[in-house]
Amino acid sequence: MRTSLDHWLPLAERMGIVGDAAGWHERLVKAYEEPQRAYHSLQHLEECLGVLDEVKGFIQKPDLIEMALWFHDAVYDPKSGENEALSAEWAIEALGGTAMAREVARLIMLTKSHQPGEGQDDAWIIDIDLAIFAQPVSRVLEYERQIREEYTWVPEELYREKRAEVLTGFLNRERLYLTAWARERFEQWARENLRALIERLES
Repeated sequence: MRTSLDHWLPLAERMGIVGDAAGWHERLVKAYEEPQRAYHSLQHLEECLGVLDEVKGFIQKPDLIEMALWFHDAVYDPKSGENEALSAEWAIEALGGTAMAREVARLIMLTKSHQPGEGQDDAWIIDIDLAIFAQPVSRVLEYERQIREEYTWVPEELYREKRAEVLTGFLNRERLYLTAWARERFEQWARENLRALIERLES
């Protein structure tokens, strides 16, 4: 598995993880396996890292993106609006509060707004995080069920309304994906999937 300790340890060494690298891996895996998660789980992290492996050659600093992906959903409470900020704090703690740690934290925060800053690799972490929209229909439908499971306390009618608003926001973007690679590979499929999901929610 891409989230295995064998994959983590070389990255942790290159990035200078503070303290016990294996312990950090255990902490992260346990976090991604928490019961309130259906989508924001190890499956999502595996998928993100899989896409990263396809595009590493295009990324200026792939280790920074990889570390940011490992931590981007480290904290996840579906009732909280602070997940990305708290996840970024984990990364800063793990990397010792260095300038590199702060850059990883900044990259993590991009996965909240899905809008890039001025970093040369900003678009990549956003496109990787949104690659789920362009997956085969069976996976996209599973993803949508997983999101609903994370929001089980929200009444059905309200959930459908708000979820449709979120997905429509993505669909209405001039460019859903920011990198040429992702636009060529994902844009058309993602838009078709988003339209289908919105129709299901509104029916």
